[in-house]
Amino acid sequence: MKNTLKFAIIAYASLIGTGSSQAQQLDSTTYFKIKELQENVKREYAPDKRTKIVAIQKADIAQNQYVLETTEKDAQFVLQQKAKEISANIQVQLLPDASVGEKTAGVIRLSVANMRTFPDNAAELTSQVLLGTQVDLLQKKSGDYRVRTPDGYIAWVPSSSIEAMDKTMLANWRQAEKVIYTAEFGKSYSEANEKSQRVSDLVYGDILQLKGQKGSFYEIAYPDGRLGYIKKSESLTLKNWLDTRQPTAENIIASAKTMLGLPYLWGGTSVKGVDCSGFTKTSFFMNGFVIPRDASQQVLAGEKIDILDQEGHFDPEKALKNLKPADLLFFAAGKNSNPNARVTHVALYIGNGTFIHAAGLVRINSMLKDASNYDDFQTRTVVAARRYLGAHDSAIQKVVESNYYNNK
Repeated sequence: MKNTLKFAIIAYASLIGTGSSQAQQLDSTTYFKIKELQENVKREYAPDKRTKIVAIQKADIAQNQYVLETTEKDAQFVLQQKAKEISANIQVQLLPDASVGEKTAGVIRLSVANMRTFPDNAAELTSQVLLGTQVDLLQKKSGDYRVRTPDGYIAWVPSSSIEAMDKTMLANWRQAEKVIYTAEFGKSYSEANEKSQRVSDLVYGDILQLKGQKGSFYEIAYPDGRLGYIKKSESLTLKNWLDTRQPTAENIIASAKTMLGLPYLWGGTSVKGVDCSGFTKTSFFMNGFVIPRDASQQVLAGEKIDILDQEGHFDPEKALKNLKPADLLFFAAGKNSNPNARVTHVALYIGNGTFIHAAGLVRINSMLKDASNYDDFQTRTVVAARRYLGAHDSAIQKVVESNYYNNK
């Protein structure tokens, strides 16, 4: 979007330098009418650009030609109808668009694929997605795909990280028996022994096709057809893993503690590195749940827990009384921040005033002033708490019920 606006501004500036004042005014009016239309429809149908898109994809002001794009059918219809009222050549494309052809789905082929805000290796890392995860392919530009992940997050991933699939290929992948890697870190082997050549690295949550067994190894296949072997002791069949998920507070906290000491990584959602919401997301995924990606999205899900006083400020006594282990605590930056400030941090409550979170590294802190690990707490303002366990919320989805993971 930023690149689109930059292009439009440059094009418009060029037009001002060469055209008549009447043409300049006409083109300026047309562009800003389209921009206003896009913003109004976005506000109604795609308020969160991380999960839904209504954007100006191309603005050729000199030729009076514009392309709008959206992931929402309802938004496409409204844009098409309203565009008729503007004197310009306006196309409205629904994603996925023609750039992906018939391959509108893909499966991640690397242990961890990086997602970025723009199709550029220098762009901001915004999230990650694990090997074997199915994603929607929305658009292809140069060497990158714009994808949507099981949690609804939309960003750009290098095409080298994805095996693009048509309906037949995807059906074959989905119906195949699978295994999930359950050790924190490891690798697959070219043969069924640890001295053979490595095929790739692996991290917790990677999913592979199960081809057979050989001694203490599973024979596996990658989404792109590569073959290898992984230790049975470091993996489970996906069915067994799903059947054994017990999303209790104790299990979620135990999963979280396995990540103690991991480095903080902006955009990280794997055991290679996590940001604050990537940490809570991974803790729940290890116990069979897909939850929203970012802290500002996670705070909108689940059951609200009362931890604030009548003026809307954090009340430690009320928090100690009402919070339960595995609840999520949400913070705004700054000790004296407005309680209604934008959520910038999330932590997982352990109990007895302590919580675990990713801040510099994954660590445990306390909200109790006399605790030795209280220091970090006073630099932030708690603004909300949510309970996911037992909540009936479509934003908190069991992996076994997700269309991206089951074989239906």
